[in-house]
Amino acid sequence: MKSVLGNRKLVVSIFVVLILASSALALGPLAFSVIMGRGVKTEPINADKVHAATTDVDGEWHVVQGSAYNYTSAGFTIDEILPADKRTTSGSTKHVTGQATIKDGVVEEASITVDMASLTTDKKVRDQNMKSKLFEVTKYPESTFTLTEPADVSAVPDDGSLVTVPLTGDLTIHGETKNVTQDFQVVRDGDTIILGGDIPINRLDFGLEAPEMIAAKISEVGDVNVRVTLEK
Repeated sequence: MKSVLGNRKLVVSIFVVLILASSALALGPLAFSVIMGRGVKTEPINADKVHAATTDVDGEWHVVQGSAYNYTSAGFTIDEILPADKRTTSGSTKHVTGQATIKDGVVEEASITVDMASLTTDKKVRDQNMKSKLFEVTKYPESTFTLTEPADVSAVPDDGSLVTVPLTGDLTIHGETKNVTQDFQVVRDGDTIILGGDIPINRLDFGLEAPEMIAAKISEVGDVNVRVTLEK
């Protein structure tokens, strides 16, 4: 009798395990979705919320918080490759500083510094992995972009219209520096200038080795997202 009861318990236990395993497989994509959300992205310039310029373009400019519609922000966007899916996620921070010197409509000097330790997505676990294992923010607390060639902004109108301006500079991430040239959107908004754009990168160029993860792998290519508001 004990043997029969023991066998029944064993069968029930195996049955329960099989049910749980099947449920886990069925809920796998949902579980990954909970872990791997879309993140928090630095968006392009909101052209609908800008106004005509109220100051000239020349002068000493510095990065400020910006408006609620075009606040200063910087971050990244990259694809996460899951076992049965691929999705795009982003991280960003408002902790950005910088300055620019414009004379006779030409940007002579400019730099932007991003506090990497303040980057956030929408998941705390991913934030911890990203900061400690991918960006290693303890060793490399800042990322920077420094203009290396003058940029002509004399054609940026004072009516609040966006124009494209190519910028060339040194992009430093994770202690590695690469010279890049990329088009940015620029607009004069009231007493500010807003600059926004995406810089395509290969993370391996900056020594960003993805940590081993069970749920997802990280694509080698992605974008650095930038939107900064500057004021005199």
